[in-house]
Amino acid sequence: MNTNNTDGTNLEIGARLRFLRERAGLSQRALAKATGVPNSTISLIEAGRTSPSVSSLKRLLDGIPIGMSEFFAFEPEPERKVFFAAEELTEIGKGKLSLKQVGGNLYGHSLQILHETYQPNADTGTRAYHHEGEEGGIVVSGRVEVTVGDERKILGPGDAYLFNSRMPHRFKAVGPSKCVIISACTPPTF
Repeated sequence: MNTNNTDGTNLEIGARLRFLRERAGLSQRALAKATGVPNSTISLIEAGRTSPSVSSLKRLLDGIPIGMSEFFAFEPEPERKVFFAAEELTEIGKGKLSLKQVGGNLYGHSLQILHETYQPNADTGTRAYHHEGEEGGIVVSGRVEVTVGDERKILGPGDAYLFNSRMPHRFKAVGPSKCVIISACTPPTF
């Protein structure tokens, strides 16, 4: 597995796998249990942050089930919906970090928009991560510590960020109240 390569092929394979897994009604956890491929690996593949080995991909596709040739020939239809009510946003976060995505199927889209809610002390992980593209956001409420490369800053309501996502980065809520951010990323990463 290559965890440093986030080229377009990885993103396409990841988006395709996620689309087919969700269409089959499987969570990442259920697919992991059925195939023996760790949930964390499935998450990295779907985010385009790692390239699966042929054997891992075959095991995952067997769990959906779909054949390898059908997987690569399949072209999902991009979501055509334009407007989304608050309750229609797709939750892709977990635990103390809520990431509500505009649109359920981002296949064929080059932009991802998130409504992020960090409970006190919630973060994106202890290690910084990186991926292809750019991202930016505006803090709506609360405070968040944003680390990008060697730079670190605490942002509050109305403050914003914009950076090249290839730089290692992480986010952590600071203070006693939750932090809400509206963000955008291109290309989609989740």
